[in-house]
Amino acid sequence: MSLSEMSLMKRLATGVAVAALAVTLAACSDEKKEETAKAPETSQTTTGESASSTPATSSGTTTTTTTETAQAPAAEAKSVEVPTADGDVDMAEVMKEGALPEMALGEANAPVTIVEYMSTTCPHCAAFHNNTFDAIKAKYVDSGKVRFVMREFPFDPRAAAAFMLARCKPQNPAELSDASQYFPMISMLMKQQETWAAAQDGREALLQMSKLAGFTQESFQACLTNQKLLDDVNAVRERGAKEFGVAATPTFLINGKRYSGDMSVDTMSALIDSML
Repeated sequence: MSLSEMSLMKRLATGVAVAALAVTLAACSDEKKEETAKAPETSQTTTGESASSTPATSSGTTTTTTTETAQAPAAEAKSVEVPTADGDVDMAEVMKEGALPEMALGEANAPVTIVEYMSTTCPHCAAFHNNTFDAIKAKYVDSGKVRFVMREFPFDPRAAAAFMLARCKPQNPAELSDASQYFPMISMLMKQQETWAAAQDGREALLQMSKLAGFTQESFQACLTNQKLLDDVNAVRERGAKEFGVAATPTFLINGKRYSGDMSVDTMSALIDSML
């Protein structure tokens, strides 16, 4: 998924009333299917095998048996290379306040800060959140080693609408949600992405997903007709592209370095460990 696809957002970014968003959602399913089919594979997982082992010290026929036994586990072990950064970013600038309140997990003074720019309709983002995020959170965020920040980078109207719903409080959509509401909503959307992102009736699919989070028909409509919220979501995306070189999703800004593409648990762990 690349910046060339961001032309889909022009209808929203040029001042089109958000009241028309519900209609747009129902009409973009064919575009979404094509977008998903041609999304580039950007995973940067790289592994290399390690042949290290500890030789046995016993003698005779026993030596051969012991050596083979000792080497077997070592032969299975693999070392994971730290991915190469796409470029550098100024983390002081990255962490300045933006158009929307920061959605963050972890200690503010953690030694490693990860800022992820993602799109809710991006299959690579879904792969990261469904396969990697929870393990990284348990291993590094909950232990105080990593602060994880999530930022919006929608490539299409349906993704923008999903972000808006994540940002609204279900019972009072005029108020913004906090991290305790935002992250579970994003997680649900990622786990069920195939259900709603490519649905023929995008509005109805998102409405049903939102009801699981506590929205009503009325609060759903009120959230998606909040022009300021839509403008702010677009502003987060534009800032990421213009100031920090974000050109694909997911993109991670980690301690001054920019990395593009999905990462496995092992790959991201190796990267984090190299910075601790």
